[in-house]
Amino acid sequence: MNIHPVTLEGKVVRLEPMTHAHLDRLCEVGLDEDLWKLTTVNIRTAQDMKRYIDTALNDFAQGKALPFVVVERGSETVVGSTRFGNIDLTHRRVEIGWTWIARRWQRSAVNTEAKYLLLSHAFDTLGCIRVEFKTDSTNTRSRNALLRIGAKEEGTFRNHMIVPDGRIRHSVYFSIIDSEWDTVRRELQKKMDRNA
Repeated sequence: MNIHPVTLEGKVVRLEPMTHAHLDRLCEVGLDEDLWKLTTVNIRTAQDMKRYIDTALNDFAQGKALPFVVVERGSETVVGSTRFGNIDLTHRRVEIGWTWIARRWQRSAVNTEAKYLLLSHAFDTLGCIRVEFKTDSTNTRSRNALLRIGAKEEGTFRNHMIVPDGRIRHSVYFSIIDSEWDTVRRELQKKMDRNA
């Protein structure tokens, strides 16, 4: 696995390597406290977003993450962020997560195509044998979205994290493995064709 910054381009979205230059554009769509209610961070100000970017880029420098901004191609608007994280070169696995999409673009083709681009890169280019996801057990929308893209629910890590408001979070893990990728790919392509 050779992890390096790359731009992933689809019909609807482009995933660009995150940089500090994206700060203002991420703030334009990402300072909505509803976006962060079920996450492990609390972004309310430009300074919070700067720390979010700093953390992502620091994790990249340490080889632990590859962060992207999500750009809607039609308007060239930055609409959110996602990343590969918990990169494990030895065991050829990555986690897709830290994903947020501004409300206006939720329930659109944006997130489906972004996941498709990331999964394609993980399996077809990086040679991963496993891609994993995790979400808050109370985040029904996220859990259903992961099932819709073809991920398999594996189980719950109880008392897994303490979120910013002090609540103890249980995390539900999902995965797609290399032997499932061809089927998942075909189903995602059908979904994207219907939304075209």
